[in-house]
Amino acid sequence: MQLKGKSAEAQGLLEPGLFRFLKDLKAHNDREWFSENKARYETEARDAMLRFIGAFSGPLSSISHHFIADPRPSGGSMFRIYRDTRFSKDKTPYKTHLAAHFPHRAIEAGGVHGPGFYLHLEPGGSFAGGGLWHPDPGSLFKVRQAIVAKSAAWRALKKSGLEIEGEALKRVPQGFAPDHPCAEDLKFKDFYVTSSFTNAQVLAPDFIDQVAGACRRAAPLVAFLCKALGLPW
Repeated sequence: MQLKGKSAEAQGLLEPGLFRFLKDLKAHNDREWFSENKARYETEARDAMLRFIGAFSGPLSSISHHFIADPRPSGGSMFRIYRDTRFSKDKTPYKTHLAAHFPHRAIEAGGVHGPGFYLHLEPGGSFAGGGLWHPDPGSLFKVRQAIVAKSAAWRALKKSGLEIEGEALKRVPQGFAPDHPCAEDLKFKDFYVTSSFTNAQVLAPDFIDQVAGACRRAAPLVAFLCKALGLPW
């Protein structure tokens, strides 16, 4: 698809139709509406995201060749638009954002809970970054051990300006000293860094470079997490 009067290079990989579709989906989040507008989803949202993922393979490999940008429509980097409502109070059937995960090659099959990079596209709420989200208990324990064992490197990482986010416990977990210099960080249950984008930035010709920049800023954290879990960086 090409915007009237603009070349593909001038308009970038993503087009305004993506946000228009997501806004309409939020206003009409039901199966009947989606069925009637499935062609819009496929052309304006899904296919556009898959093209972006395919194009992002090169920039991602320049950060680390151990991570994958997989543009397959099923089983690849892009998350399904269909929500899992089995254990959710929100029973709306569709997500109102698009998202992609770029997992480590060593844990590709279950990579969503391993170290990786992430892209989230939503009207007024787009962002990208990297880290570790909802890891299994064993992996979380290894990361906390690494923070204690390599506390100087961890503090240097934080002093570089990274603002690490994630859910956290109210107390330092059992087995770790409450007065440790990194005690507050030991409470984290997730470890990630994100950079936000406006709608205009997402639609700009250089958006793929901006996403690469966001992932590059998160890379020191992802590298620390990989090493903590015995994964190559």
